Amino acid sequence: MAEAANRPAERQGPQPVQHWIDQYLPDAHYGQRPDSGLVNTTFLRGALFRQRHLIIITISLVMLASLVITLLVTPMFRAVSTVRIDPYGNNIVQGQDIEPGIASNEITRFMLTQGTVIESKKLAARVADRLKLADVPAFVGEELDDADAARAERRSLAIEKLQSNVEADVPIDNRIVPISYESSDPALAAQIANAYADEFVQEEIRRNIEVNRYAQDYLQTQINDVREKLEQAELEANAYAKQSGIVRQNESVTTSFFGSNTSASTMTAANLAQVNETYTAAKAARIEAEQRWRAVAGTPAVQLKEVQSNTAVQEMQRLRGELARELADLQQRYDDNYPAVTETLAQIDRVEGEIARLAGDIKAGVRREYEVSVRQEQALLGERQRASQLALGEQDRRVRFNILDREAEALRNQLANLLQRYNEIATAANVQAGTVTKLDDADVPTAPVSPNLLKNLLVALITGIGLAGGLAVLRETFDERLRSLEEIEDRLGHPLLGHTPFISEEELEEQIENQFSPLMESYSSILTSLDYSLPREKNVLQFTSSQASEGKTTTAVLLATLLARHGRKTLLVDADLRKPSVAAQFGRSTPEVGFAEVVLGRIELHNALLPDTPENLDVLPVAVTPPNPVELLASDAIKHFIDSVRDEYAAIIFDTSPVMGIADAPLISRYVDATIFIVEANRVQFGQARAALKRLRSVGTNVVGIVLTKYRALHAGQSYDYQYRYYHYTPGKAD
Repeated sequence: MAEAANRPAERQGPQPVQHWIDQYLPDAHYGQRPDSGLVNTTFLRGALFRQRHLIIITISLVMLASLVITLLVTPMFRAVSTVRIDPYGNNIVQGQDIEPGIASNEITRFMLTQGTVIESKKLAARVADRLKLADVPAFVGEELDDADAARAERRSLAIEKLQSNVEADVPIDNRIVPISYESSDPALAAQIANAYADEFVQEEIRRNIEVNRYAQDYLQTQINDVREKLEQAELEANAYAKQSGIVRQNESVTTSFFGSNTSASTMTAANLAQVNETYTAAKAARIEAEQRWRAVAGTPAVQLKEVQSNTAVQEMQRLRGELARELADLQQRYDDNYPAVTETLAQIDRVEGEIARLAGDIKAGVRREYEVSVRQEQALLGERQRASQLALGEQDRRVRFNILDREAEALRNQLANLLQRYNEIATAANVQAGTVTKLDDADVPTAPVSPNLLKNLLVALITGIGLAGGLAVLRETFDERLRSLEEIEDRLGHPLLGHTPFISEEELEEQIENQFSPLMESYSSILTSLDYSLPREKNVLQFTSSQASEGKTTTAVLLATLLARHGRKTLLVDADLRKPSVAAQFGRSTPEVGFAEVVLGRIELHNALLPDTPENLDVLPVAVTPPNPVELLASDAIKHFIDSVRDEYAAIIFDTSPVMGIADAPLISRYVDATIFIVEANRVQFGQARAALKRLRSVGTNVVGIVLTKYRALHAGQSYDYQYRYYHYTPGKAD
């Protein structure tokens, strides 16, 4: 059972200070804080309550300072004028769009740029000069001085003051920009706000004029330069043409993906092109005639399509048909020697001869046409060869000429574009684009905008909360006092047997006398935990703490009283030889004999017990403090004493001295069955309690658990009636 009580708590996961724990604590669980997620609300509530005085005082001081400063600050008035900004302007004529257009996704940046221009030093200088603020002593804060150096200094001061008090609030959902200015003089504030709006509009106009003027000057310089280059290029091209015998005939325009190109054609090149075109047509005609002749050369003339479609041939064939019918009629009546028949036959022969002659002439015409086309092609071929020789001879000379001509043409196009752009800008030079216009004048403000008492107090409240929170966190960081029930088990590594509520000195006696009070109910719960933690044969208990006044004596006395009240014979031994107090707990003065005399065998136990104690409870106090407590406690006398009374009592309770700085408690812990460690909430530092427990463990002490005394729920982050809800017993109500 003792081993189970001393078993370390399991890890809750890696901790940020694990290396520190491993270095100084032998047990892995020792010193671990509770892990309750991202936000430990219980810890936050407790921290807020513990630091409530610091938080309240800090916030109060900050708000008081804000109130005093607000009352001492000079009232400031704000005047607001508005201007409208159109990023695209109003282009009335061509030439107003000198600057590149603004993309839709650049509108916000453009508006912010305009706001920066309003707050710029340049615009502040124009406003200062417009209103002559350098000569206003009330504005610059010094007397008027005619010295140039002083005037320049006052002007710089006025500009700086204007910049520090003007503000352009650029909106997101519209293009109306308010220009506000703050001053202690409301009339001056309105005057300056209006001057800013006017100067901003004029600044935009001046900028447009300057841009146009610069563009005109630049274009004029470029035009003069290009005109001189063009003249020189044309003279060089003409001189080379005369020298090379190149005669330009006309200009041709060639269009491609990269644009149109104009080039001059010479007479030789034009003649070659014409001859080549005529030769190509003659060659096509020859091929056509040749194909036609080849198609009809082996065909009888009368079967030719041209013969059959000839009008004369068709007339002869019709006449032949009539003569054939007439012959047929005559032959039916007469024989072949009849003159009419003979005449008709002769006519038919003549008609057929005429048809044969016409067909032959038509076929011969097809052949003659073919022969003529052949001769024409040959003649044009010779002419083309002659023209080609001339063109080839001129081609080398035209290379240089084409280069000069293209340079001249490029300069002509460049000059034309420059002249066109110059005319557009010159036309638009005095036309305003209307990018910025004044919308509303500023009125003289009637109420100050600062200081704003409510706003300043709100800011002070937020600042005070932040400062108080920082100070509270700083204090909590360096404050390692144990307060909550969770910290006892998680950080000290021993089970919590129970806790007692904080009771004031005035209420302590009343709480002890009432067995159903929260205090006594809490000790009853602790006693129950002890019964479950230790077997009955392990009946020798020690109560100690890390330092004095933590409630160990009260705990030992009340638990011994409860054991006796339950019918178990109990011996309460005051073993605190440094500062004994058990006798005082029972309202007795220091006796003549006590614990030391009994242990040393100088007197029997029953002669040293306090008289008139509760039934079943024997109390062995401390009489005169021995001069050498350590020697007494280190001897085997303590062991012999325990062995002599163990069987006589159901429970033996030792109230020993604190652990830190004194060796008494560790010496006694070697002989007892179990040690209960008392920790006072909100007082004992974690490091101190840890060191005390480590010292006890170093001598093999069986620490079965910890009792947290004087527990304050609010300091631990619990509700006010936490311990009372749990322990308080109300008759007549079911739990």
